[in-house]
Amino acid sequence: MRKYLFDPETLLYELHEESGTARTIQRIAIVVLALGMVALYLWLYVSVFHFKLPKTAILEASRARWEAKMDLMSRELDACESVLTGIEERDDNVYRSIYGLDLLGVQRSGSPEARSFENDIVISKARIEDMMRRAVIQNESLDTVMVLAGEAGEMISCVPSIPPIMPVGRVRMSSGFGGRKDPVYGGYEFHPGQDFACDKGTPIYATGDGVVVKAEPRFHGYGNMVIINHGYGYRTLYAHMTTIEVAAGMKVRRGERIGTVGRTGKATGPHLHYEVEYKGKRMNPMNYMDMSMPVEEYRSMIVQKQNDSESGKRISTTELLKRNRRNEN
Repeated sequence: MRKYLFDPETLLYELHEESGTARTIQRIAIVVLALGMVALYLWLYVSVFHFKLPKTAILEASRARWEAKMDLMSRELDACESVLTGIEERDDNVYRSIYGLDLLGVQRSGSPEARSFENDIVISKARIEDMMRRAVIQNESLDTVMVLAGEAGEMISCVPSIPPIMPVGRVRMSSGFGGRKDPVYGGYEFHPGQDFACDKGTPIYATGDGVVVKAEPRFHGYGNMVIINHGYGYRTLYAHMTTIEVAAGMKVRRGERIGTVGRTGKATGPHLHYEVEYKGKRMNPMNYMDMSMPVEEYRSMIVQKQNDSESGKRISTTELLKRNRRNEN
């Protein structure tokens, strides 16, 4: 590089030639100094004054906006899940209970516990998929309940709900549901029904609409007995009868006479042994009897059933058996 420098002796500007190595060193020094100044500036900016780089500040502001949106969506999902859970609980504890359906007990998916922006997205996605699955199950359940609700009138008449013996005269409740001492052989036994001690020949009435599936004389155990299938998972058994006034396959209605009390089979005295079965499980019959029912109301019901014999008002045998198979499945 050519330079003109002032010579104080000659008082003239004279040409001065600078070597290439010196020029290169000079340039390198300038670059290193500049980089050092930039590094010093960044260090002071970030570490000493705790300022954020513009790009970092923009990214963090964007992240904060998205986190706020995720928090809002999470609260909305909480509200939706609370509503869905309420519907599920109401369906299990009210609707399905009324119509004798098994509880759904829908399983809820767990969510990751660690909190991070990326994990929040995964959690929200999993919660949405879980609620969609539960909503589909709940929709199918309510469809089933809606069908049964249309048949509610028939169901009410089918479910056992009255005593099988008119509560008048010398009728008393003897052995109840649960453990007791065997009256014949001694020792402990489970008594699966309710006994009604009364005079021999006392009329026995069906406790709900249904179809007689068994009516047979026996000389041991339950003795002469009748079993009625009421549909919707319900069956009732009447044992130790003297006379049987129905036959297998017959349709009966609540309050219709099906036989009389006796002491056949394993019985120490005249009484009716009555059982209620729901979906294969024996239930306490006292939970299916309105013992406060006035005698006159009971008698009026019996007279009405005797006078009202229109077959069109009865459920067909095929329909009852078909409904029972559906409930059992």
